Amino acid sequence: MHHIYTGDGKGKTTAAVGLAVRCAGSGRRVLFTQFLKPAKSGEIEAMEDMENMQIWLCPAEFGFTWQMTDEEKEEAKDIYERYIWDITRMVLQGNFSMLVMDEVIGACNAGLVNEDELREMLEQFPDDMEVVLTGRNPSEQLCEWADYLTEMKKIKHPFDQGVKARKGIEY
Repeated sequence: MHHIYTGDGKGKTTAAVGLAVRCAGSGRRVLFTQFLKPAKSGEIEAMEDMENMQIWLCPAEFGFTWQMTDEEKEEAKDIYERYIWDITRMVLQGNFSMLVMDEVIGACNAGLVNEDELREMLEQFPDDMEVVLTGRNPSEQLCEWADYLTEMKKIKHPFDQGVKARKGIEY
């Protein structure tokens, strides 16, 4: 089954983490990957100790896409292209029940991951594997691909009043 968590609200990664923890806690193997996020979040720190959870973080940090130079975007694109195919090899060799690709939709929207190549990669995976994608504004093709499509809608958020992201709450 294919899952997408999207929307402008808080909770996309948190929902994906919850599903990954549930799956790993049930004795199934999970590969959790992240795109576009600098450093380790509290979720990653907690999941690293789980027996059936394998975490793969992108080998480079770039910061926010809107602050990146054209050169940084090209470098990120090259690194993410290799990262995508490394993930593919890992999944095809690793007998995973679930793959989470946190913020891969944002990476597609920023032009750092080619969505056609992403969809091609996803088609190679076993039919019984759960695949979870997160990020804002998925394409129509990704929405059609999804069996589960959940939108997180922001009604109110402290960020709107100038409150910065807080460790343990927003990351």
